[in-house]
Amino acid sequence: MRFDRPFEQYVQGETFKTRGRTVTEADIVHFAGVSGDFFPLHVDERYAQTTRFGERIAHGMLTLSLATGLYVLSPDYVIAFYGLDRVRFLKPVLIGDTLHLEGEVIDLKDRGEAGLVSVRQQIMCGEEVVVTAVIHMLVKKGHASDRL
Repeated sequence: MRFDRPFEQYVQGETFKTRGRTVTEADIVHFAGVSGDFFPLHVDERYAQTTRFGERIAHGMLTLSLATGLYVLSPDYVIAFYGLDRVRFLKPVLIGDTLHLEGEVIDLKDRGEAGLVSVRQQIMCGEEVVVTAVIHMLVKKGHASDRL
């Protein structure tokens, strides 16, 4: 999804698919360090082998964070990430999995000088949905040249 245009140009029902991003061991290690989440399922190979997953898995919040990086965000139009609703972690994400997003604009709300674009997103690993959520982005109205 590209948040690179004024609010008025979004259409309810429009769909998108992003490029891919492969999850690495470095991603998991760095996320654990930044977040302070050293739960052994993510960082301890021996422990993870004893779980139902049989190996380390990516943090759920890491998966959401990686998905955020798959959006194109233009500072000319994006005011702020407004919120996240109905998050569900459906399948584990493993080291080496390549993720992409698929989604649909499900709601548009006028907020005066800006608008709220709501997107139902699915984080995909191949053809499998691993995470679902609804994101809300606050987007400027009008063209960037109109605001100079």
